[in-house]
Amino acid sequence: MSATKLQLRTALGFVYRDVLPNPPRDCTPDEIPVIDLSPLFSEELSERQDVAAQIRKASVNTGFFYVRNHGIPAETIAKCKEQGLRFMRQPAEQKDLISSRNCSKHFNGYTGSAKTNISPTESIDIRESFSFRYSPELDPDHPMDVSELPEEVSQGIQGEDFVWEGTAHLPNFKEDCVAYWASCLRLARKLVRSFALSLDLEEHYWDDKVTHPGADSVFNYYRPRTEQETKDNSVGLGSHTDLQMFTLLWQDNIGGLQILSKEGQWIKVMLLENRTNIQPRQSKEPLVVNIGDYMMRLCNDIYISTVHRVTNESLLERVSMPFFFGLNFNCVEGVVPSCITDSNPAKYEPISAGEWVQKRFKQERKAFDEKAASSIAPSAVVVQT
Repeated sequence: MSATKLQLRTALGFVYRDVLPNPPRDCTPDEIPVIDLSPLFSEELSERQDVAAQIRKASVNTGFFYVRNHGIPAETIAKCKEQGLRFMRQPAEQKDLISSRNCSKHFNGYTGSAKTNISPTESIDIRESFSFRYSPELDPDHPMDVSELPEEVSQGIQGEDFVWEGTAHLPNFKEDCVAYWASCLRLARKLVRSFALSLDLEEHYWDDKVTHPGADSVFNYYRPRTEQETKDNSVGLGSHTDLQMFTLLWQDNIGGLQILSKEGQWIKVMLLENRTNIQPRQSKEPLVVNIGDYMMRLCNDIYISTVHRVTNESLLERVSMPFFFGLNFNCVEGVVPSCITDSNPAKYEPISAGEWVQKRFKQERKAFDEKAASSIAPSAVVVQT
């Protein structure tokens, strides 16, 4: 049996990958390593540089790694998960009051199951999602009203209040969801410094470019596949790459995330508790981190934005909570100086983070318009692991 062609949507149009006919296999510890982030909070630069070296090794390999001791309290994660489940277990008509398709300019809100088709060569997506984006008044480090921002910054803000107005009947829903989002934002601002060190840049290279960043929070809900969906090999979320710099992902212990290797082999992102090289205490609420397309562009393709997908093959519901992090939308960035040499000149022209995002959205909008008459309308957001 020969390899099949996988069609992927990107900001620059369709690209194709060969996929081997072999069934998905478990990952090895080297393919998706575990990195202890405790040294991020150390005052010793050498300890922070050690974390950066581990990040670099993982980023040039598969572009995926686990992190532990990341500083996000287990209680914060648990409360957000519970709120997401409460929302998803509501009647459909209640969830549709904050429909992303009907209510949002920036794809905030609720998207129902079988309403997206992220990967054109795979099935529709058997997934529901709730999402919200950066709003400056919610920023844990420097909260302010959007009116206080310069126009070139405020025009890139994509948070929308309707998501909270339509969930006000759920006690503490906004507070608990924002608490998890804010914790991820704080961690991402620390982690972006490690990425800078990993690329031989000054540690604070991106600090002034992540003051009002792309920072999207998503709650994904995957019900178990039906018998027919299993026969049809339906996916929970089709093959894609993430869009911005990097993603922080909390997922439950059901499993289902798979990444595509350079050779075209699907690899299962094993749960830490199922890996023999991990002690039980080390797997307490770990996060998965993966490289996004914009980071790959900034580092001249040294780091890998890896294709991945999700499928829930269990008889239980599956939950994940990704957080997508990028630069301020008005920041214009090209390939960073440390990634340019005589033998490896810059492959990409400078582009603003906002324009980069819009390029991807335009690709999705085109697909949306082409299928507008269909009962399955693809979402404009393709970065929801």
